Amino acid sequence: MSRRIAVVGAGMAGARFAQQYRALGGDGEVVLYGAEPRGPYNRVLLAEVLTGRYDPEAIALPYGAGTLMRSGCEVVALDPAERELRLAGGESVHYDELVLATGANPVLPPLRGLHAPDGLKAGVHAFRTLADCARLAEDAAGAERAVVIGGGVLGVSAARALAALGLPVEIVHQAPHLIDRHLDEQAGHALRRSLAALGVETYPDNRARALHGEARVTGVELAGGYVLEADLVVLACGVRPRTGLAGAAGLTVRSGVVVDDRLAASAPGVHAIGDCAEHRGIVHGLTGPAWDQADLLAARLAGADDDARYTGSRPLTRLSAGPVEYAAFGEVGENLPGTDVLRLVDPTRGSYKKLVLRGDRLVGGILLGDLAAVGTLTRAYERDDPLPPDPLDLLTSAP
Repeated sequence: MSRRIAVVGAGMAGARFAQQYRALGGDGEVVLYGAEPRGPYNRVLLAEVLTGRYDPEAIALPYGAGTLMRSGCEVVALDPAERELRLAGGESVHYDELVLATGANPVLPPLRGLHAPDGLKAGVHAFRTLADCARLAEDAAGAERAVVIGGGVLGVSAARALAALGLPVEIVHQAPHLIDRHLDEQAGHALRRSLAALGVETYPDNRARALHGEARVTGVELAGGYVLEADLVVLACGVRPRTGLAGAAGLTVRSGVVVDDRLAASAPGVHAIGDCAEHRGIVHGLTGPAWDQADLLAARLAGADDDARYTGSRPLTRLSAGPVEYAAFGEVGENLPGTDVLRLVDPTRGSYKKLVLRGDRLVGGILLGDLAAVGTLTRAYERDDPLPPDPLDLLTSAP
């Protein structure tokens, strides 16, 4: 009997693994199990679907010829000892190798008035799936004011998309500036100004504590008591690795499913990649590392590189949404030991550029409002190449 590889989770990591496994000549049967009713798609482009720039079909992802896709098929239990999966309908299926690519769930903040008896209060939306996107688009068509809770990458993307639909939008963000995980303070403030020009106002250093309204949300109450009127609220408070299946099966789980450098979990034949995986204490939660992991595991299981080891990624965070665009990578903090900072700011054009250098190596950078040099810079960062004698040239000339 041919080998069967089961991939639990038909998101970006799972689809990438299946595609690369087939491309590298992997044999046997590969089955993708996805709880959503459709096949894999590019979650990064959900905001562009919301604006109408893309149809849902346009963001579909390939998953390799010959791969069996089982959509709308939730895996509810895992038995590593027997190498079996149990599906929601009661069916049990055998696997020889298992790839957990279960992704992450949106974090719901502890707000008074968040829930109705049958779920989230009317007008309140998470924004993680195409189904979420469709519900949000339908609701936005009749809405008058929107509030986005959370000013990270997802929150900024959602706010910009809602503004493009003609809605006045406000962002409530706990940190002192937007996208604080990837941008420094100056870049965060520059981004705030760019969003304001599009009709998006930002309330940094603020925490939402309650939602008003009975049948439907009517406002967001901040910790200081001020109420923002809104009949549409988007929750963009981050995500949490989806580890329930692995934890219930007895696998080692901390923040994510713990894997070693082979991306193997704590049971024979079980592996984990993407947003659900924790490697050397890190859950990346970004597309680049998820695809790095998928590619490496595909090479190992296909026999193309039996000795491949994952030692980490150098991730790039990028948002390109109409007039709002930025890229950030590496160490971007101030006063880092042994580093020099090169910075160019052009308030009239809304651009901000920062390079963090250690000797002649690039260890981090931020580009906001002008991404002409992003390809050259990220290649130098990823390859750890020496920089030219005058690094300013990297910021003032296109590649």
